[in-house]
Amino acid sequence: MLQDNSLTITDVESAEKRLLGIAYHTPVLTSRTVNELTQSQVFFKCENFQRTGAFKFRGAYNALTQLSEAQKQKGVLTYSSGNHGQAIALAGKLLNIPTTIVMPDDAPAVKQTATRGYGAEVILYNRHNTNREELAQSLAGDRGLKLIPPYDHPHVIAGQGTAALELIEEVGELDFLLVPCGGGGLLSGCAIATKALLPKCRVIGVEPQLADDATRSFYSKTLQTVNNPNTIADGARTPSLGKITFPLVLNHVDDMVTVSESAIVRTMFFLWERLKIVVEPTGVLAAAALLEDVVTVPVAKIGIIISGGNVDLTQARKLFSV
Repeated sequence: MLQDNSLTITDVESAEKRLLGIAYHTPVLTSRTVNELTQSQVFFKCENFQRTGAFKFRGAYNALTQLSEAQKQKGVLTYSSGNHGQAIALAGKLLNIPTTIVMPDDAPAVKQTATRGYGAEVILYNRHNTNREELAQSLAGDRGLKLIPPYDHPHVIAGQGTAALELIEEVGELDFLLVPCGGGGLLSGCAIATKALLPKCRVIGVEPQLADDATRSFYSKTLQTVNNPNTIADGARTPSLGKITFPLVLNHVDDMVTVSESAIVRTMFFLWERLKIVVEPTGVLAAAALLEDVVTVPVAKIGIIISGGNVDLTQARKLFSV
């Protein structure tokens, strides 16, 4: 297995080749309104149109394709608030690998339903009194399954980095790239790809104020944690950056910022209304940092990763009615 300090653009490019014809080459959208508001050229890489509705499929498939035949036959297990679980389930279905997903019992119903629909066994737990990592490790050990964590895995990270690789291949030079951050898999993968191809591009990670462990870790240079943050951005409820992603973020990311819950809701509404796309709360983090003036830049070319669109429509209606 690759080690964290050996992850390079070559690993991301190799992942892109494995994903060719399997993962969707997601669209890049622009908005005249956004460009006028920001006085910049803004490019939205829309991973809400990816298979399973989020970027997670990239890393999941890249990881599962590299398992040994013995591991593939036994099956894999992961823990996830939803998007990584769906991605592992679909990748397993495509590769004929049995999958087991440990999910919180309050995960959006749309994510639970989709995960089961891809053929995975779903095991629910109460996130307020259960440590999901410990539960997953115990189950994987008892069942002899390969554990594929949602972000702290080199093949997962390399796969996620293909989102930025595709964006840069399509639009060329960028001055800034803004990326949502939960456990740091997407952020670190995208940062590796971006810094290799565009060394002067500033990569900025964005997380909720209520789940600001990565931002505190970035500035303190010491790994910080958060316990079950009560943010609507369920994909960013991770307790901390990982042993692999933390040093990668420190080495390749230029800045970290946070956005409020109200900013997340306003940005969701804006993107639904103006870009006509369905985006989940976690998916709008990077866009919120720009549109809510948390990140202010001069006239520039700016890339925004929209990480996913698996939103519970009942929840969205409640959020928009506040």
